[in-house]
Amino acid sequence: MTSPGAPESAVDDAQLAALGYQSEFKRSMGLWANMALGFTYLSPLVGVYSLFAYSLSIGGPPSIWWLVIVGTGQLLVSLVFGEVVSQYPLAGGIYPWTRRLWNRRYAWIVSWVYIWAIIVTVTSVAEFGAGFVAALFGITATPGVTLLVVVGLLLIAFAFNYSGTRMLGRIARIGLAAELIGVIALGLYLLLFQREQPFSVFFDSLGAGGDKSYVATFLAASLSGLFLFYGFEACGDVAEEVADPTRRVPRAMILTILIGGVSGLMSYGGYVLAAPDLQAIVDGKDADPIPSILESSLGTVGSKIFLLIAVTAFVSCVLSLQAAGSRLLYAFARDRMLPGSAWLAKVSEKHAVPTNALFVVCVVPVLIALFVFWRPDTLARVTAFAVLGIYVAFQAVVLAALRQRLKGWRPAGLWNLGGWGLAVNIVALAYGIFAIVLLLQPADTDVFLDRWITLIGLVVVMGAGFLYLLIARPDRNSGDVPEGDAIEVAAHLRQIRQDAGVANRPEPAL
Repeated sequence: MTSPGAPESAVDDAQLAALGYQSEFKRSMGLWANMALGFTYLSPLVGVYSLFAYSLSIGGPPSIWWLVIVGTGQLLVSLVFGEVVSQYPLAGGIYPWTRRLWNRRYAWIVSWVYIWAIIVTVTSVAEFGAGFVAALFGITATPGVTLLVVVGLLLIAFAFNYSGTRMLGRIARIGLAAELIGVIALGLYLLLFQREQPFSVFFDSLGAGGDKSYVATFLAASLSGLFLFYGFEACGDVAEEVADPTRRVPRAMILTILIGGVSGLMSYGGYVLAAPDLQAIVDGKDADPIPSILESSLGTVGSKIFLLIAVTAFVSCVLSLQAAGSRLLYAFARDRMLPGSAWLAKVSEKHAVPTNALFVVCVVPVLIALFVFWRPDTLARVTAFAVLGIYVAFQAVVLAALRQRLKGWRPAGLWNLGGWGLAVNIVALAYGIFAIVLLLQPADTDVFLDRWITLIGLVVVMGAGFLYLLIARPDRNSGDVPEGDAIEVAAHLRQIRQDAGVANRPEPAL
């Protein structure tokens, strides 16, 4: 036990020890570096650019309201996550949370889906970023050029990640600055000086959906928000590298959602209002309108500056995804839940990062990129389940937290919702189920595989996970690691803080 008046780091380590682990990381990440990590993973610049034309062609300008709807729902999810991470500030996030809130088998399946979703997302972000790099240097993004750029982005991100948590935080803050310039500053400029459309356009479908009910059309455009608002959970993946994580990580998650939401709204709104021919975008005649909007608004030099900012944001996004995925693999391996666990759980003594787990999260996306180079038409198919997989993993945490609450759990973190916890948890779960149902809607095509590709991808990944769980029984390899102990741990942590002279009264959550 720590003595009264013990340093903050000693209290952090005491809580970690109470959860059954010893610290192998350096707590060199503060609040803003932690938030920057989550923000660059969420990356409103990447999200808005990726789906701007797609969402407008489906739902018209009112699609922007999905950013408000999904942002509000994900804020509720982040509040639940905040209570969980405040009690369990462990590396890997979703894996240890689901294990301690439910059991090891539940955690295995949830984390299996989540790690593949992250790995595929790393690949898709690098693939999309390759187009920006090619445009920046004025070269054609041929398949060969795209492959080389993707590998280069993955290796650059690996090098920064390998350099340690301090470097990770520094690059994340640079990425945050690039994102804010690329979305907020540019959005404001477009809104104030380059506006071509009236604000009333956000309530005008401009004929999107044709003669069909606009309610169905609007629901079909939900991906414009659903694709944007995840990544905040990465703040919790590195909890063991954050000083005072029980307070700072929940705050970082909330700030990621709030700042990301405002940034996304300003960026999306700015592009809509600055579009000289908005009807052509809604009609699907202009499939990539943002370059022309930027060219007409910023000129050639301004567009190049934006491309440089965008490339910086993409590098930071890949960096954050790699960091999140490697910490999840490390947490899996630390509990001996994977083949080669001893190798995967190795932490560099010099840099205090899970080197081998980072290597895997770099190499597997490279292999996927090689497959995409061979079969370019497969990228959309292999990535289709990624967003759904992430939402399923999120709601697995929310469901497990609600289950523990109904059994009598009172979160023991220094950051929690108090009496509002149960209501927030229930509404967050309801929102999550609604989001998953939207993501499961079949695509508008007669080809069976393409129509149900999202569900098929999830079934394949989950099926493989269940098969491995039944055959290899990885859950038997970590019998001494606790599971489903939320209520017991809450009581123990309160006693630790009392012995350490730290007030047990939690701080206000909001």
